[in-house]
Amino acid sequence: MVLADDAEIGREIYHENCSSCHGREMLKPGLAFDLKKFPKDDFQRFQSAVLNGKGSGMPAWKLKLSAEDVKLIWIYVKTESDN
Repeated sequence: MVLADDAEIGREIYHENCSSCHGREMLKPGLAFDLKKFPKDDFQRFQSAVLNGKGSGMPAWKLKLSAEDVKLIWIYVKTESDN
């Protein structure tokens, strides 16, 4: 179940950990993946990329972020992508 505050908490975690590469509002991320274009039905892929890294451009965050943190970031990404 998604709570009203989940997207806001996810936003805070995103800004603390992800925005330096993916952009403050997920806009013009440069070399980083444009998260607004991430498939909204593929949480497993998102979670794997965040926790385990992806190639040489995306580091693994499993020592810094919990599975719950990743879930909250995902809720924020999906919410912002709908706007």
